Amino acid sequence: MRNNPRTRTATGCTLLVIALAAGVTSCSGDGNPLTASPYDASDQISVNVPTGAGKKADPDKPLEITAEDSDGRITDVTAVDAIGRHLAGELSADGSRWRSTEPLAADARYTVRVSTEDDDGAPGRRVLTIDTGRPADRAYLDVTFGPEAGTYGVGQPLTAKLSRPVKDRAQRALVERALHVDSTPAVEGSWYWVDDKELHYRPRDYWPAHATIQVHSTLEGIKIGDRVWGRRSAPLKITTGDRVVAVTDAATHQMTVYRNDEEINQIPVTTGKPGFETRNGIKVVLAKEAFVRMRSSTVGIAAGSSDSYDLNVRYATRLTWSGEYVHAAPWSVDSQGRANVSHGCTGMSTDNAEWFFNTVRKGDVVKVVNSDGDQMEPFGNGFGDWNLSWEKWREGSALTGGGAARHQDASRLRPAA
Repeated sequence: MRNNPRTRTATGCTLLVIALAAGVTSCSGDGNPLTASPYDASDQISVNVPTGAGKKADPDKPLEITAEDSDGRITDVTAVDAIGRHLAGELSADGSRWRSTEPLAADARYTVRVSTEDDDGAPGRRVLTIDTGRPADRAYLDVTFGPEAGTYGVGQPLTAKLSRPVKDRAQRALVERALHVDSTPAVEGSWYWVDDKELHYRPRDYWPAHATIQVHSTLEGIKIGDRVWGRRSAPLKITTGDRVVAVTDAATHQMTVYRNDEEINQIPVTTGKPGFETRNGIKVVLAKEAFVRMRSSTVGIAAGSSDSYDLNVRYATRLTWSGEYVHAAPWSVDSQGRANVSHGCTGMSTDNAEWFFNTVRKGDVVKVVNSDGDQMEPFGNGFGDWNLSWEKWREGSALTGGGAARHQDASRLRPAA
């Protein structure tokens, strides 16, 4: 009778497993260096900084660990401080030296684990404790994160304001690398250097609805520049609400409001008339002011001119620091949905303005399209961050681009009806 091929294959596999098992057994004997307990490598390596209790290493000097024994080499080094920061370093190809490639933190305690092996492949280990001192002549850089803790719309950028300017690109990269943003759900995002003392962070697209976003700094004790060291900064946690986006079409004189991508209202509006055209582009709600006095003198219109005004405005939702609002404009109801007659703001009936005022929150998105006005500034006049493409945004990072400031400042107090 012919043998079953499957039976024959199974038998062969069984023999192979037995053979492999026998091989493993033979390799686990006392002669295998991989199974040996690590020996004490204290005599095999040297460190260029003082170690042990009561001794302080100079944080201005890189950490170097050298293999002193010609019969052995370093295989790995990990250095972690008490708050979990890993010290980056490079190991030479021959295993003779490991050297840190970033500054040690000042006034910190590092646990350093050094792994070695001898000519026979036997593993060695040494664990060191290194305390760093405080530099005698020092200045500090503080980071203040914004906005304040709370719930915001999905267009709200994060901000990091520095207490002193950072101009050097390498120093900017050091600072930026220490500013950590964690979002749940996770998103791709990046910092942008608005100027020497301020960074903004945004994702590629708007934040997810109902996200939790946390930002913190690990600059404490890190040398940033000559005599400048990072200091501890308060972390920040914010959340996002629904995805609320309002799109104002200046050509059709309509605002369409979406919540979580579903249309919830369409409102007749009027926007800026010729000479006072509303800015195109994406803006973020900055504030909600139930009552604002708007005067034409703040935007350079002379008293007595046919364009002059002095109005008490209700339900004003601020979009720019220069004074662009969405607000109640009962004096222009006949033009709303038909013509643009404002001085740059988006006007609507009192009832609609109250509804809009109560529907949106800080950080929600208002986008203006089909206006003859200029494009919204990316920076300096509110949060126009979303008007930069993702590629342009990444160019403003010191890690993925040039990290150069490109914005122009704008006046912050120019309400226009």
